Amino acid sequence: MASDSDDDVPTLSAETLAALKEVYMEDQARQALLAKMVDDKEALNKAILEEEDWQLSQFWYDDATIQSLVKVIDKTVQDDGKVALISCPTLYSPLKDQLRTQSGDRATVRLLEYDNRFLQLAAMDFIHYDYNEPLKLPPEMSHSYDLVIADPPFLSEECLTKTSETIKHLAKDKIVVCTGAIMKEHVEKLLNLKVCQFKPGHRNNLANEFCSYANFDLDDVLKS
Repeated sequence: MASDSDDDVPTLSAETLAALKEVYMEDQARQALLAKMVDDKEALNKAILEEEDWQLSQFWYDDATIQSLVKVIDKTVQDDGKVALISCPTLYSPLKDQLRTQSGDRATVRLLEYDNRFLQLAAMDFIHYDYNEPLKLPPEMSHSYDLVIADPPFLSEECLTKTSETIKHLAKDKIVVCTGAIMKEHVEKLLNLKVCQFKPGHRNNLANEFCSYANFDLDDVLKS
């Protein structure tokens, strides 16, 4: 005999169950497709970048921004240098292409990113990164990077403060941060960076104005 509590247990309609099953099957198909693309980095990169996860505050850079930031990295990092990309995964593949030579990559790149889809793309260069645990990183990464570029995922003082801990832990020289103009005072206070003329753009227009901040003359590098 069913108790009164049994009557209170919510049940899903047949239509809702069917919809959930359809979503589940679509997700499985998408993951299977990505798995097949592992050996085709260009196709894999394109497939991932077609999907922005707004719950993760993912807003991909436009092509002009990617080209500009890759140029800055290429011109400021010496051979055998080290670059850390924090929460800006769209830079990874174009940067790797730019740094590749006949004898191999001329500099090391590490991608610190929360979205594990980029593990399939970056492989050994990928480090799962959660800004809520800013120092949960391999010890050998401490103060090892000639250039750190970061794009904190959320426009909040909390997110920027924690990401700044990571930046200061990794950096031994140059730093670039791309974030909202409203974060200017916090960026200056936390990292002693100055706002640049260069403004990052995104594939989908955002309501918030974005700026770049650096501890070197980024605009001069872009003019060269």
